[in-house]
Amino acid sequence: MAENVSGTFDITSQDRPYDEAEGARLMHATGHKVFRGGIEGTSRVELIKAVSAVPGSAAYVGLERVVGAVGGRAGSFVLRHTGLMDRGDATLEVTVVPDTGTGDLTGIAGRMTITVVDGHHDYTFEYSLPSSSPE
Repeated sequence: MAENVSGTFDITSQDRPYDEAEGARLMHATGHKVFRGGIEGTSRVELIKAVSAVPGSAAYVGLERVVGAVGGRAGSFVLRHTGLMDRGDATLEVTVVPDTGTGDLTGIAGRMTITVVDGHHDYTFEYSLPSSSPE
């Protein structure tokens, strides 16, 4: 049975360009997040970005290890990010990488929705675990 949790996170990140040729600026970004709400914990995220000279057009892919508790169950898991912006029209897919859960989060599956309004980051995480309650 799927469960939903939501909350907020703060992120600090640093972009490092590695290819600034015509057409797109390619960057590597490293970030750290602090989650509050249904997820209590921290994460480290590594992203590769392509940013077009056309405003609002970009893409990124990345991996993020989340360490903490989800719905009161402690452990860690990895998220895969795939984002695309086409002249401001954004799509984002954030999913749990299969079989990356540890501790009480072993077997976790799910996906995260992220919204950013005025610089504030909110998330909703829909997930399932082999057992829905802590032992």
